Amino acid sequence: MSVTPSRDPVRGQPGAGGPEGPRTIRTVLVAATAALAGFLFGFDTAVINGAVRAIGEQFEASGLVLGFSVASALIGCAIGAWNAGRIADRYGRIRVMLIASALFVISALGCGLAFSLYDLVLWRVVGGLGVGAASVIAPAYIAEIAPAHLRGRLGSLQQMAIVVGIFVALLSNYSLVAFSGGAANVMFGLETWRWMFLAELVPALLYGALALTIPESPRFLVAKQDFKQAAEVLRRFVGGDVNAKIEQIRKTLAGKPERPSLKVIRGAAVGLAPIVWVGIFLSVFQQFTGINVIFYYSTVLWQAVGFTEQHALAITVITSVTNIVTTIGAILLIDKIGRKPLLLIGATGQFVCLGTLAVLFGMAPVVDGVPDLGATAPIALIAANLFVVFFGISWGPVVWVMLGEMFDNKIRAMAISVAAAAQWAANFIISMTFPALADIGLAVAYGFYTLCAFLAIIFVVKFIRETKGVELEDMDKLEATYAHAKP
Repeated sequence: MSVTPSRDPVRGQPGAGGPEGPRTIRTVLVAATAALAGFLFGFDTAVINGAVRAIGEQFEASGLVLGFSVASALIGCAIGAWNAGRIADRYGRIRVMLIASALFVISALGCGLAFSLYDLVLWRVVGGLGVGAASVIAPAYIAEIAPAHLRGRLGSLQQMAIVVGIFVALLSNYSLVAFSGGAANVMFGLETWRWMFLAELVPALLYGALALTIPESPRFLVAKQDFKQAAEVLRRFVGGDVNAKIEQIRKTLAGKPERPSLKVIRGAAVGLAPIVWVGIFLSVFQQFTGINVIFYYSTVLWQAVGFTEQHALAITVITSVTNIVTTIGAILLIDKIGRKPLLLIGATGQFVCLGTLAVLFGMAPVVDGVPDLGATAPIALIAANLFVVFFGISWGPVVWVMLGEMFDNKIRAMAISVAAAAQWAANFIISMTFPALADIGLAVAYGFYTLCAFLAIIFVVKFIRETKGVELEDMDKLEATYAHAKP
């Protein structure tokens, strides 16, 4: 089979693809549109922070019920991630983006107009479904639309969008409360906390509208035998010998079942292909070093060890900005020094910072049930923010980039679904267990995260293969090196 290339409108040569500059700009814009899923991902998971106390007061919820209403979105995230790959393989990447956009819209309206805590939980789960789907489709689509030499930087836009979404949610909540005087106060006929959720309508609708303007993934188009459209997309965004690339994609898709299912990722390694286990462990270690403890509980944590509420809130904002800045650093470095070195640097740095926190909390005298850091409080603050620096420059963006690119064309969407579902499950476990571990002692909690960071170092050294510059159609060769790996 061959595809007859049309003449390129810019160069006038078959399959040439146009000047590198304009093509790169087009690819960046398309990748940025896909990364808006990450913005909604971050916004949706963070917006509850400013509303939770007012919600508890209005619906007279117990601490346990209120905690579940916060964590309930993570259940939807795991379910959404688990199913997104199957839908993406059957109906296309753009369809999943539109479904995610619709789920975000429904969730924003439902949460903003909730009449009880029970239906609020329902709408939070609906939003979680959108977040889970977004966490799968953005890295998959960006990897499939980007040329190999740009794939790391463009894939990192997902993490950049997530941290910006978190920051904007915090900023939006702060602005609304500053205007109304309190999250429980009425503003334009509704309590302010309701407007916090309704604010998500703007990016959710924008995401859906922009998704209609970008092309379908060329790998999906080839899988559906739409070679003409695939050739056009490759010509506009990737360049090179379009015919050869389509033929190469076709070969890597050989044997893929017409109806997507988990069968494509099965293997001898406890039921799954070894490379899928590597993706799962990447996702789990990203969460088990406790990054979301910093984002979900930082204000409470810093107040508990002696900082005032105002100072604790200021530290949280500084941490959020730090995460954005370090993600920019990752974007600049990932295609230069590679994925594996960044993961190793990040895991080592997190190990040192978490170990420092564990020691400080362990040595601090306990006053009224909480450790009194005293003169060591600034050291703890520096260690916590350096931990975020090491995460933001490595495990935050690199894991999403690798999940998008490390699997071959036959299993990519399904494998990312399983790995992302594992990530959300790990997030749920860490978020739900931190209060119990903290009750035993913060030294115990941070000691456990330190152990996980140490295990992550070993995992990276032994099991991670470098994917920098490797074409997606050559990932099956990398996958073969895991044949005897048993993480």
